[in-house]
Amino acid sequence: MFTGIIEQLGNVVDLTTEGGNLHFTIKADFAVELKTDQSVSHNGVCLTVVGIDAKAQTYVVTAIDETLKRSNLKWLKVNDVVNLERGMLMTTRLDGHIVQGHVDSTAVCTQITEANGSHIFYFENDGSYKNLLVEKGSVTVNGVSLTVVEAEDHFFSVAIIPYTLQHTNFQQLRVGSTVNVEFDIIGKYVARLMGKN
Repeated sequence: MFTGIIEQLGNVVDLTTEGGNLHFTIKADFAVELKTDQSVSHNGVCLTVVGIDAKAQTYVVTAIDETLKRSNLKWLKVNDVVNLERGMLMTTRLDGHIVQGHVDSTAVCTQITEANGSHIFYFENDGSYKNLLVEKGSVTVNGVSLTVVEAEDHFFSVAIIPYTLQHTNFQQLRVGSTVNVEFDIIGKYVARLMGKN
């Protein structure tokens, strides 16, 4: 379980394919504090730590084929920057919202505009999750807990304050970038009960 508050940025230093699995070696300052079997969110995707090199400040996680199909992890390359968050403690303030690290779909950035010091990012999706987005509701984009500004059938927008832009990989997003999206778990249960999804 996560909060959607990014802890730090990590760098992809190696990629290894094994069957349908893809092993990522990530360099991060908190690598020395990790333990094998611990969960870490990578661009919003919960992955299990399977190896640690404390001296190199790196760790290894594995994404299975299903995870790769649903997320933008399949397009990561060496030197790419990923948003990282370790699992929340039950004693932690929930500064974002409840995030599972189970990506629902991807969306494509279609527009970025400035708004009095902040930025508005617009994302387009296939519309299959239109009942899970509401204005002023929560959405997770690349692991970042955000408030929805606009919500339509095939697109939504979020506002990014300067601090978030500086401390996440939103600073590298461009028109055409693909992001991971996780919809609010409470909204998903309500939609299921209402027969909307």
